[in-house]
Amino acid sequence: MEKNSLLFFSVFLFFSSIGFSQTIDLLGKVQSESDVENVHVINKSAQRFTTTNKYGEFKISVSLNDTLVFSSIQHKLLSVLIDQEIIEDKTLVVFLEEQVNELDQVVVGKVLTGDIMSDVGNVEGEPMTSKKAGIPSYQGKPKTQSERRLTEATTGAGIIPLNPILNGISGRTKELKQRILLEEKETLMYSIKARLSEDLFSLEPLHDDFIMEYFYFVSEAEDFLERCKSKTDILILEYLLVKLKAYKKNKYDNKN
Repeated sequence: MEKNSLLFFSVFLFFSSIGFSQTIDLLGKVQSESDVENVHVINKSAQRFTTTNKYGEFKISVSLNDTLVFSSIQHKLLSVLIDQEIIEDKTLVVFLEEQVNELDQVVVGKVLTGDIMSDVGNVEGEPMTSKKAGIPSYQGKPKTQSERRLTEATTGAGIIPLNPILNGISGRTKELKQRILLEEKETLMYSIKARLSEDLFSLEPLHDDFIMEYFYFVSEAEDFLERCKSKTDILILEYLLVKLKAYKKNKYDNKN
């Protein structure tokens, strides 16, 4: 019994130590086949923000398990988890892929006109389905990587499953739940940004350098999901305008 208690205590200390991390100044460089100046580098976990210089270089404070997001108009979004190796090296080099515009659609076979009576005659054969192809179809929403990790962390076999206990003690379960919430906010934020940016900034202009910072400011608000999830664009736009004025006021106050 005493040995078991000692083992449990040792495991507790081990997982507790995982949560401890120091903050360092990370020196990084962004590489790309296109322009690397003014790429937004955002520490989502610590809510810090910087941009790259003309050589793609940047400096930002990070801790273990922080998430860095690299974003610019010319590149695809990239997220990097700060692991122990990066902490020890104190350097990071990332390569950003260019955003490539979709090619014009290529039409193969008969052209459909939009006239339903005419088009019915031009459609040949029956549509292919997963059942016909012998592929099992999954009807539910696919889980994200974080959601799969949370499932693994909270389930286990045996009379007393160890996974839920150890992950609860170490704080991993709480961390994964928080990460899922952040990913949900980020996904919604980018969807809103794509749909409503043009209308929003025509009503209340904002310099291009601050647009990403503003949207992260909005997504971190306590009422963001409540006010924007499954809401109409008109209601969301009203909310964004209120937040944009608050963001500008904060910028002005901090400047002074």
